[in-house]
This record gives sequence, C-alpha cells and structure tokens, in this order.
Amino acid sequence: MKIIVIGGGPAGRTATMEAAHIGEEVILIEKEHVGGTCLHEGCTVISGLNDVVRFHQDSKKYKEMGIIPKEPQIDYLKVVQGVKATTVKIEKVLKRETRASGAELVQGNAILKEDKVKVDEEEFNYDKLIIATGSRPFIPPLPGVETALTYRDVLNLKKIPEKLIIVGGNVIAAEYASIFSSFGSDVHVLTRREFLGNIDNDIKDYVVKNLLKNVKIQENIIVDEITSAGVHTYQGELEGKVFLATGMTPNSEIAGEMADIGSKNEIIVNLQMKTSHPDIYAAGDVVGTIGTTPVARREGIVAARNACGVSALMDYHLIPQSITLYYYISTLSSEKTSKTVEGRIPGSAGPGSFWRALDGDTGFTKMSVDIESGDIKSISSISPSSRTSIPYLAKMIKDGYKTSDFDDFMETHPSTDVIYKLLHFFAKYE
Repeated sequence: MKIIVIGGGPAGRTATMEAAHIGEEVILIEKEHVGGTCLHEGCTVISGLNDVVRFHQDSKKYKEMGIIPKEPQIDYLKVVQGVKATTVKIEKVLKRETRASGAELVQGNAILKEDKVKVDEEEFNYDKLIIATGSRPFIPPLPGVETALTYRDVLNLKKIPEKLIIVGGNVIAAEYASIFSSFGSDVHVLTRREFLGNIDNDIKDYVVKNLLKNVKIQENIIVDEITSAGVHTYQGELEGKVFLATGMTPNSEIAGEMADIGSKNEIIVNLQMKTSHPDIYAAGDVVGTIGTTPVARREGIVAARNACGVSALMDYHLIPQSITLYYYISTLSSEKTSKTVEGRIPGSAGPGSFWRALDGDTGFTKMSVDIESGDIKSISSISPSSRTSIPYLAKMIKDGYKTSDFDDFMETHPSTDVIYKLLHFFAKYE
C-alpha cells in the first residue's frame, strides 16, 4: 500500500513514521520546514524564550539579595539567533529520524487531486492520504490588522517593543505577556471575554497576581481598529505595538471539496481520524481538536494505523494541558461527582523554587477526588516540575489507579512537586 502524508509537523511526521514502521510505502511532503509550527514558531520557540525569562527573573532576585552585583541585560537579537540555530539543529535530527524509518521525504508545495498529489511538476499516486497541514493565526477582520504582529513575527523583531498590546486572552497571550514583560516591555492584554477563562479560578488568580504581576490585563474589551499608534476600543485609545493572540485557523484549504469542512474551517474526522472521503485521513491542528503537540502526535498515530488497516481510536479523555510561564501551569480534569472533595497545598521550596520561598512564592497544587471511589477527578499544579508529572498521573488514572494506590508512593529527592503529598493525604483520608 502506498501512503502519502502532507505536512511535516508533529501529526504528519509521526503518522509518516508509524506507517513506515508498519511496513507500508510512505512519502512525506512538506512545503517548508519539517517540525512544523511547534518547532519553528510555536511551543519550542516559547520554551527557548522562557528559559531566558527564568534566568532573567532569577537574576533580578539574586541582584535584590546582593548575591550578584548587577542584573544581566538581554540582547534580544542574540536570543533570536540562538533560538533559530537550535531549531535548525533539531530539524536536521527530525529529518534523519524520518528517513531512517524508511519513509521518503519530499520538499515542495502539494496540490491535491482525486487520486494523486502534485508537487511542482511531479505527481505521486496514493492508496491512502493523510492530511496534516496544521493551522495558522486567526486574523480578525479589523481595520489596520495587517500592521499587527502574531507569533510568526516574534523571531523577526529587531528589538524588544517598548509597549506591547496583546489582543486575546488565551494561553498564547499569557505566555507572550510573560516573556515580553520580563524582557522589559510595558505589556497590556486586552481580551473581549475572560482572561484564561478555561482554567481554574484559583490558578488564574495566582497567575495574574504572581506570574504576570507586571502585566496590565483588561477583560471585556472590544478592539474595533488597529492603528499605526496602537488600538482603538470603545473605551478609548491605547498606544503600543499590537500582537494578535486571537486563536488559530486550520489550514484545510488543500482538501478542497474532497472532504467535509466544519464551521471553523476544520477538516471533519471521526475517532479513527477518517474524513468523509474513504481514502483520506487527517490529524493535528487541521482537524480543530485540542491544539497541542502530544495530541497531534497521537492523532497522527491513529490516522496512520487506520490508513494501514490497523484499527485504532483517538481518546480525548484526560488530556493534560499546560501553560509555559516562570512556573509551569499544568492541569488535568474529568467530570466531577457529588462526592468530590478538594484539597490544596502550597508548593515546596525544592529545585526551581528554592529562592522564591523567601517571598512565599512557590506555587501551589490543588486536587479534587471522589472520596467514596478514590477516583482522582482533577489536578491543577503550579510548579517547576508539574508539566512532567501530570502526564504520568493521567496515564495512571486511565489505568484505574485510585488514591489508595499512592499510600506507599515514594518520590525522588529532592522534589519540588507536591502532587504526591495530596495523593498521600487523600489515601489516608479515604
């Protein structure tokens, strides 16, 4: 069987390697960069910038305490050069891995036809097709919007903006507000609804008061025009460089009329990642589900297996979520019951938060548990290690672990994470 995958981001590349490992003939077509938005413009870039943010924030603290004589200055162009050099190196590794799986990698712009894909002047036939073309920033229909920045422009800036207006209240808005406020920008966040409205209120309050304390956040603000000086709202004018964090739009145009498209421009798929066309599957941001790299990879695996005749279903239950700030914000939740009780505990002063203990600023963790069944219903954690520990806990919950199973749990020492303390408490309480 011959399988073509269009798009070399996390979903497409994972689908390619999975199909190749199954033993099928696979061609991956990528028009620009293997690694996709995640590596070259998205979460990897944010991680690189955030490493500098942590260093800068820690340096400020050490300067205040007299540990170091002065606060280091950030050379933004050098930061950008370093991020770009790192992503280029990672891309080379991804290409080697992809080819080593047995797949063929073709660079070029793909045009989809009924039973073939055209790349430049070459045509490729396929038995099954997987579309993993990702997404792009959603650009609202506002006057002057063409002058605004998006995450795609961050590595093209020549200097740190003196004033930055972030339009939007999602995770991307929070992450770039943290980055640029730490680098010295006067940052305003304008959101038409609630800022970080999808996370726990206690977590949001901590983020706003402790991790974004130098950011001015205004909710229920409608921007009606972007000007050369800033933005115009019904509440008045605000000056600064404008950054749009207004969501994403799936790159589904390649499917044309060959697959059903939803109201948000997403390719509609079932849990097998199968489209309305019997020979076409889709995965990743283009299907408009949960826009994280781990979800995209899993969707790619499910799409590849089904395309190869190996039955698999996508499971969106208990998906860990995170926000990359000075501390990682990690959440996990399922449906709560009437028997749910909640516990909360401050973060410990372990690696990554030791010096913050002087200010009582070490994050916190809260958890809800069905006290009769011992089922863990939700976890929200602000901790240097939360993004690592939460996914493993999600797997354990899926596999049926109860709070009582953690009665004899032993953590690695020294640990910053206090999730195990709450689990141990609930195990005793149960």
